[in-house]
Amino acid sequence: MPDLYATISDVALEVQERLASVLEMRAADARQQEMLKSYLSEIEFPDNACVLEIGCGTGAVTRALARWPGVSKATGIDPSATFVAKAKSLSTGTANVSFEVGDGRSLPFDADSFHVVVVHTTLCHVPDPQKLLLEAERVLQPNGWLAVFDGDYATATVATGDFDPLSVCVDAFRSGFVHDSWLVRRLPSLIAATGLQVMPMRSHGYVEPPEGGYMLTWIDRGADVLHQTGRIDKGMADALKAEARRRSTAKIWFGHIAFASVLARKAT
Repeated sequence: MPDLYATISDVALEVQERLASVLEMRAADARQQEMLKSYLSEIEFPDNACVLEIGCGTGAVTRALARWPGVSKATGIDPSATFVAKAKSLSTGTANVSFEVGDGRSLPFDADSFHVVVVHTTLCHVPDPQKLLLEAERVLQPNGWLAVFDGDYATATVATGDFDPLSVCVDAFRSGFVHDSWLVRRLPSLIAATGLQVMPMRSHGYVEPPEGGYMLTWIDRGADVLHQTGRIDKGMADALKAEARRRSTAKIWFGHIAFASVLARKAT
């Protein structure tokens, strides 16, 4: 089953709206916010910096960038008009933020337009991610910064023992919502191929015990994929979702995934 985010503009409106809620839920997670601040703090933002987020979704990271010290303008771009409309509604009253509909592999911006480009939990969903990275390099000003942050989905787990039935939901989630589960492991070489100077990769562990939060949505979406593809019936899908919530309520839930960030700079 192809990654829904890879062709998000063609996905049913109802599904896009549901995914928009998931994106905002994830952005509100304290650990997700900590990871964002951690890698952004390594960037030397110049005064009056113009910043671009590629694949902005509902704009949570773009809004955070607009508030970051030194940033004068933050722009978000995403292929989903539904996401962009939500991003605009959530940023009402923030003067230095804007959003556009567009594909990160063909950006509608001039060369050397931005001091910082951020690609946050987006690249793993992009077919031919090298095109997006080359576009990021093109629109960066000399001495500008690229920041890529993504999940190492091959490490994702909710298992608490051997043969855990919820593991199949995680596998199905990866198949339906992630284009390349192994992308993070190639990030340094992919970015270096654009000509940018790559800095050491940072690891960011995300763990969710003893109650579920964002990762419960993985079980829901994975169970739906299994049902939609005929692997299980609706009763079994509902039972898997119920088991995840039983663990959370009983405070025996566990979820984990490793994230990674890579920073790079353009030559002067």
